Amino acid sequence: MKRRKRNGLSQIQLIAMGFLMIIGIGTLLLMLPVSAKEGTVGPLDALFTATSATCVTGLVTADTWRNWTLFGQLVILLMIQTGGLGFMTIGVFFSIYIRRKISLRERELLQESINTLQLAGVVRLTKLIVKGTLLIEGMGAALLSLRFIPQMGFWKGCYFGVFHAVSAFCNGGFDLMGEQEPYVSLTGYVSDPLVNLVIMSLIVIGGIGFIVWQDLYEHGFHVKKYMLHTKIVLLTTSVLVFGSALLFWLFERRTLFAGLSPGGQALAALFSSVTARTAGFNTVDTGALSNGSKMLTMILMFIGGSPGSTAGGIKTTTVVVLIMYTWNSLKNKNGCSVFERRIPDEVIKKSSMVLVINLVMSLLAGIIICGIQPALSMDSVVFEICSAIGTVGMTTGITRDLNAVSKCIITFLMYCGRIGSMTFALSFMQRKKTDPVQYPLGKITVG
Repeated sequence: MKRRKRNGLSQIQLIAMGFLMIIGIGTLLLMLPVSAKEGTVGPLDALFTATSATCVTGLVTADTWRNWTLFGQLVILLMIQTGGLGFMTIGVFFSIYIRRKISLRERELLQESINTLQLAGVVRLTKLIVKGTLLIEGMGAALLSLRFIPQMGFWKGCYFGVFHAVSAFCNGGFDLMGEQEPYVSLTGYVSDPLVNLVIMSLIVIGGIGFIVWQDLYEHGFHVKKYMLHTKIVLLTTSVLVFGSALLFWLFERRTLFAGLSPGGQALAALFSSVTARTAGFNTVDTGALSNGSKMLTMILMFIGGSPGSTAGGIKTTTVVVLIMYTWNSLKNKNGCSVFERRIPDEVIKKSSMVLVINLVMSLLAGIIICGIQPALSMDSVVFEICSAIGTVGMTTGITRDLNAVSKCIITFLMYCGRIGSMTFALSFMQRKKTDPVQYPLGKITVG
């Protein structure tokens, strides 16, 4: 992976700084009197909301509908779209639109931003991403409007359709359903097939990654022609979605899902499985989930979506690589292979780094928050941390109870979760040449 420097900043640092700039601008806009329905919002809450929107998380300290005016909601929507696609993707697309030549430096930065496998064709992929996004979000908005317009009127129904389509596709988790009751998300549509299926489809499509998009676009249903990356993502996503849905149903069928019809239970279980992988919406009360369901949700939030997508988490491919490497090691096989293809050692090393960095950050955050706010239950704190670093947005209800220090910690985790925890760590480090002198081997015992 190339990380050339210019003017003292590497590509990783430019991406990290770019997201910081968007968050800063969004914070200032949300602090304006025109953004809030009652006076102005404090700097910390504005920063928290701007970070949550830009990092497509969905955690909020105040209900989006009740707290923000139309202007404030549109600012949030714009940050969700920019954060979901990436500012480089949008910037390069506008450059293409005005027929400005894209430099090699910009192509390399775009490759780093999209997390694509190769530099060749990155501009063509950008066109596919933006056009595909507009098409998919437009279709989703139209379908959701079919449900919202009869309930809310034409213009309001269309606006709700657009907002929730963008938020779902970008895995943002922000909603406007607080008009009836604050913080209810989509619980009023728990048994509605149209709303559930559209939102779930948008979440999955946005979460599989733009690399997979391109592969599917070029090869259609010719599975044998798919890249190894695409095969891993599609198989892992299917197993996580349907396997977790079955577990949710088993855990909640006699408790939280008891009052629903068989079809409603199936929708609720499937939605709980899909949304936990970085989307943040909920059709049932998250705080009322059983311990088994909460644990399952935290695991799904920690894993997240796939690389080069609108989703967060350590990513599906990271988990597969580490599992297969462990499995092959137990069988005394060298390296790691998946679908009869050998995984490079560099990818295994990177996967290990991602897992360790995310675990360490989560554990440190949990210790600090539990230490400064002992009244909060440990399971709720861990749930909140997994939600933040996985850019999910689900909560058991403690977000509004966080003090200033805890909010800053959660804000930091959301930012790291969006740009990537390893990317954040690397942005502070200089890549050095390998030292030709190596130390003698030392033996230790592990395990």
